[in-house]
Amino acid sequence: MATIKDVAKLAGVALSTASYALSGDSKVSSKTREKVLEAARQLNYRKNGFAMDLKRSRTNTIALILTDLSGPYYSELIRSVQDVALSNGYDLIACSSMGGKDSTAVKFLREKRVDGAVVLAHNITDEILLSSASAAFPIVVMDRKTTGEGLISVVVDGEQGGYDATRHLIEKGHRQIAYISGPSNSFDNAMRYQGFLRAMREAGLEEKAKWRLGGSFIREGGYKATKMMMMQGELPTAVFYANDEMAVGGIKALEEGGVSIPDEISVIGFDDIQLAEYVHPALTTIHQPMHESGSLAGHLLFQMLNGEEVNEAYKLKVELIRRNSVKQV
Repeated sequence: MATIKDVAKLAGVALSTASYALSGDSKVSSKTREKVLEAARQLNYRKNGFAMDLKRSRTNTIALILTDLSGPYYSELIRSVQDVALSNGYDLIACSSMGGKDSTAVKFLREKRVDGAVVLAHNITDEILLSSASAAFPIVVMDRKTTGEGLISVVVDGEQGGYDATRHLIEKGHRQIAYISGPSNSFDNAMRYQGFLRAMREAGLEEKAKWRLGGSFIREGGYKATKMMMMQGELPTAVFYANDEMAVGGIKALEEGGVSIPDEISVIGFDDIQLAEYVHPALTTIHQPMHESGSLAGHLLFQMLNGEEVNEAYKLKVELIRRNSVKQV
């Protein structure tokens, strides 16, 4: 693989001049810059982010890497991390991990194009995180238990939240409960499902396979999963959607099918997004501290950037929010 030294040699310039040219520094003439860039193209040279082959100062920028930049949960998270970044005099780059190992997000991590990162993306593998993180390049991972040098984990107690949601339905007299899940490779979904199963088993209830459907944590997924559930004929008395986005889609599907909420079927979600209290009926859900978790992740990242010691893992509590979508049987 070509290095910046090879580029400088082919262009016939000093190493420092090649570095300045590749970084777009104005002190290099346009003629020299073009000569360096042409050499880089011929050698298929890829600079190592802003660090390149020469020691440079910090970029004063951190990255927030998310599976998807859309949706109310992510917008709240972006805002909370951005507030922390700005208060520390840093810029924030938010990018999607769509594309997995070939995504721009992975390049930010592998090539150290920023000073550190907050990652909430299940398709960024542990291998990528472990090989990218270091004391000099800290990464805070959200909703995943991954530890290593330069890696800190921040999770919300999804297992307890799943338990609390299901227990609430059981205490309201429900015995036939469906679970609409998120992606199978999601840590969040796995924890919420574990809590669901724990509450069911404690109550001596068995999960029915036909009432466990996937909704991919998106509104359309919840809508389609609910439609599929309704096609099977027999309906449960309650549905636990593993996030509020799917619950909103599910409510729409039930309303279209003439199923009254909560008179005929109760609905509970997870996240407590802003929309949850404005749908009809207002959605009973599990509140997770979205803003607080993002702020904590940001503060931990800057503590590590400043060389301060932090714990390897943090877990935040959840809270049941009672509204109008669950009824006593």
